[in-house]
Amino acid sequence: MIRNNILYLLLFLFTTFSAPIKSDIVGVPGEIIAIKLADDSKVHETQQLIINYKNTKYLIVPIPFVKKNTVLNIKEFAIKIDKKDFGESRITIANESMVTLSKEDSDRAYKESLLIKNAINSFTKNNMPSLNFIRPLEGVISSRYGKQRFINEKARSPHLALDIAAAEGTKIIAPSLGKVILVGNFFYSGNFAVIDHGNGLLSSYSHMSKVFAKEGDILKQGDMIGSVGSTGRVTGPHLHWSIYLNKVRVNPESLLKEGYLSFLLESAQNNI
Repeated sequence: MIRNNILYLLLFLFTTFSAPIKSDIVGVPGEIIAIKLADDSKVHETQQLIINYKNTKYLIVPIPFVKKNTVLNIKEFAIKIDKKDFGESRITIANESMVTLSKEDSDRAYKESLLIKNAINSFTKNNMPSLNFIRPLEGVISSRYGKQRFINEKARSPHLALDIAAAEGTKIIAPSLGKVILVGNFFYSGNFAVIDHGNGLLSSYSHMSKVFAKEGDILKQGDMIGSVGSTGRVTGPHLHWSIYLNKVRVNPESLLKEGYLSFLLESAQNNI
């Protein structure tokens, strides 16, 4: 009897965890998808970005970076995420103290990470984000979203941002309307700023030579944030640009596509 129960348990575990992942909704790591909502959808009860367009409501979902195939569950929706190979990024930092931190630097970096986390966790409804962003500066893309990073030949966390290289002092502008909620000089990020675009959408800007915007400023699209620099842990002047939706870091390049919001809604998944 005990042996049979064990066999049944093993069979259950095998069929549960080895079965292929199935879902009608599919997302790519780092991208954003739109899902049509029925009027009785339970998603309305959660803090999610929902856009009302032509009398239809759409749930705007950020797809997180994953290292293996998985399923993201949001209330009644199961979203299949297939892993993607984004390639590698290898850099060398001559100053080893910026790679292997002293206790003092480690404590500083940890405290600063809590400040940044608190800002990213913000969720305000004062502004409905357009999702139609413009480039924060003109420059050369030096590292794209998702690349596996190696610093001094040591594996680090994936690069979940967009690096744009440009000359020191190049103007950095707000890609969309938003409120500046954090400005500081941090160990890793150097001169740094975070903009809240509303409803869980935020963007951050690292390594600036100067930050001209101040906490509390309301920036319109095109207003100046700061200038390109090489502060913090860097190998040269560039902007490290991150975009967060519901605390998930997504690919900034996607939001630069012309008519991006219209594209999302027109390709919305699931039927109401």
